[in-house]
Amino acid sequence: MHPWLAPARLAVAALAAVALGFSGYHAATGSTGVVNYFGYFTILGNAAAVVVLALGGLAGLTGRRPVPDPVRGAVVLYLVITGLVYGTVLAKYPDQLTIPWVNDVLHRVMPLAVLADWLIDPPARRLRPGAGLWWLGLPLLYLGYTLLRGWAVDWYPYPFLDPGVHGGYRRVAGACALVAAAFVVVGAAILAVGNALAARRDARHGTVQRGRRAHARTT
Repeated sequence: MHPWLAPARLAVAALAAVALGFSGYHAATGSTGVVNYFGYFTILGNAAAVVVLALGGLAGLTGRRPVPDPVRGAVVLYLVITGLVYGTVLAKYPDQLTIPWVNDVLHRVMPLAVLADWLIDPPARRLRPGAGLWWLGLPLLYLGYTLLRGWAVDWYPYPFLDPGVHGGYRRVAGACALVAAAFVVVGAAILAVGNALAARRDARHGTVQRGRRAHARTT
């Protein structure tokens, strides 16, 4: 691992933590409220990224066991989708721009940062397709929880999940199908690119992978 990567991870984690703190305080003292604040997928994904980056940075500095690569990949997927959905759908809504610099950090900087981290430090071992399948579990749970809670309290974190907007549940179903397709396609791409970069790194360093273990090539 590059010697500068560990402190860089810690710095990015600190930046995201500050942004989350500012937005959390704004939500707690405003009309959003703490419960609704944690109803945003953006907040959950960035909070997970803070933990993963901070633990990864500490592991790099102390030599402790690194964060499992499937966990890192899941966070990359969630934040890349967050950035894509924000850039293509949500940025035009005024309530998404309450604190502009926070939105920039959480929706633009962090997706690029975790993706760059994945590309610079690819998985230590090849990830099987099954690893990418469980990445979809949290978004599905989040969707079910959000729709049920929205029906109960009449609050939805994102306009495309609100059946009260023109189009009703048919529009919500269509939007969910598009986002689900994006999760599958982007997740497969993240998995494939990570494995390809890992294989290139191993070939450059003179190692080969057999199954789930990497062995040094004998000379």
